[in-house]
Amino acid sequence: MSRLHLHPESHLVSRIGWLRAAVLGANDGIVSTASLIVGVAAASTATSEVLIAGVAGLVAGAMSMAAGEYVSVSSQSDTEQADLAREQAELAGQPDYECEELTRIYMDRGVDADLARQVAIQLMAKDSLGAHARDELGISEMTAARPIQAALTSAATFAAGAAMPLAMVLLMPRSLLVAGVSIASLIFLALLGGIGARAGGAKVVRATLRVTFWGALAMALTAGIGTIFGTVV
Repeated sequence: MSRLHLHPESHLVSRIGWLRAAVLGANDGIVSTASLIVGVAAASTATSEVLIAGVAGLVAGAMSMAAGEYVSVSSQSDTEQADLAREQAELAGQPDYECEELTRIYMDRGVDADLARQVAIQLMAKDSLGAHARDELGISEMTAARPIQAALTSAATFAAGAAMPLAMVLLMPRSLLVAGVSIASLIFLALLGGIGARAGGAKVVRATLRVTFWGALAMALTAGIGTIFGTVV
């Protein structure tokens, strides 16, 4: 006689909401702050002024990330709520048509017509809106928009990311500031890419190279601009 072994499953899709905001915030914090520091330092500015610019970039960037994430994710949430309200009205006015619609969805996925109808009827009897939200609209509890969570996560991770290159300003001599911050920031970006990929179940090498490449490009451009303007001034 076989036994049924039950084991809890943890799917990575449940991390999408906060993981996206966390990786975006930390990556932006490292890249933007390091680029700002490198650009200002390349213009032959004193260390104290570079530090002030970096702190200002950290505070402004964290607030901007929080506001941007809250507004954008709130827009997504508003759209989801509007779709749910519309679906609720259709369920109240045309329940038979909605049941047939759900049946066709299951049939398109390969379920037999009679079984598909039974499933649709039973799911709608328990939670008709939930069934249509998941299978017709693609809205589920795990992937639903959470504006406040996204805003707080982005702001916190941006500040944490920005603090890394900013700390290098305090630890390195002025003559090594540009090179030191650039190298340290690329290392931070590589670690971030690896951690984010591991948390999301993606390929570590590809994610690490992608994040590092764009960070290096951003810092190279700002260093070039800082050098040009510093020479002109």
